Amino acid sequence: METMSKAEYLAFLSAPARCGKLATVRPDGRPHVVPIWFIVDGEDLIFTSGPASVKVRNIEHNPHVAICVDDDAVPYHYVSLEGQVSLVSSDVEDCRRWATRIGGRYMGADRAAEFGDKFAEAGEWVYRLVFDKVIAYKDVVAD
Repeated sequence: METMSKAEYLAFLSAPARCGKLATVRPDGRPHVVPIWFIVDGEDLIFTSGPASVKVRNIEHNPHVAICVDDDAVPYHYVSLEGQVSLVSSDVEDCRRWATRIGGRYMGADRAAEFGDKFAEAGEWVYRLVFDKVIAYKDVVAD
């Protein structure tokens, strides 16, 4: 098992179609984990969500989160991030722009606009995760 460099973990996070597992804390202290689609923007992660979702309500109560992104094939790699989430925008056109980029990453360029429209029309908002702790390993199990 080797530690990934910053360039390696940013490339890993940017690779197509890896879902993140976002962990938040409910107001009563219980954990909440959900899969999210995201894109890397510089050194931050961007995702969209409805403002009434459990994860967003948790973030409003406590913006500290963790996210894990993994590759579930041998030799296994993963990146675990901790940081704070903030609202970027509640503007429909901002959401459409970001959601189109995210949709293109997960569904392909031919369906990107479809997903951008879907999430924008659903009233989703745009969030940014700025992380301050990174644990990133490659080759967890050697062949």
